[in-house]
Amino acid sequence: MLYYAVVAVHIIVCIFLVLVVLLQSGKGADLAGAFGGGATQTAFGSRGPASFLTRMTTVVAIVFMVTSISLSIMGGSRTTDDKSILETSGRTLPVQEQKTDTNAAPVSIPTQEQIEEEMRRIQENQQEAPADTTVE
Repeated sequence: MLYYAVVAVHIIVCIFLVLVVLLQSGKGADLAGAFGGGATQTAFGSRGPASFLTRMTTVVAIVFMVTSISLSIMGGSRTTDDKSILETSGRTLPVQEQKTDTNAAPVSIPTQEQIEEEMRRIQENQQEAPADTTVE
């Protein structure tokens, strides 16, 4: 039960961390910073909302690390008696059996003489074909 509570907290913290990071504005991210102007943000300018978001990011990142480490420890402490969902479902997958057709005729492999005879027949047919066929 504790494991699932930590997973729930971890998911909420992940979403909150993404939102807090996306709410922050980058340094020089305004339109004047894109064109080289630095009048809107100075080196020691007003950082009231930015410092709050920075502190919030730090706190949420620490909670994220703690939940990650605790989930790792809880996941590693499971016993070897734990079984996968496939092992505990009680259902087994059907094994497909190969059906052999006993009435099928055996495949005969041609002999060397039969192969040579067929090759001679093909060559004779090619020589008998008209050579004056043109494609227009």
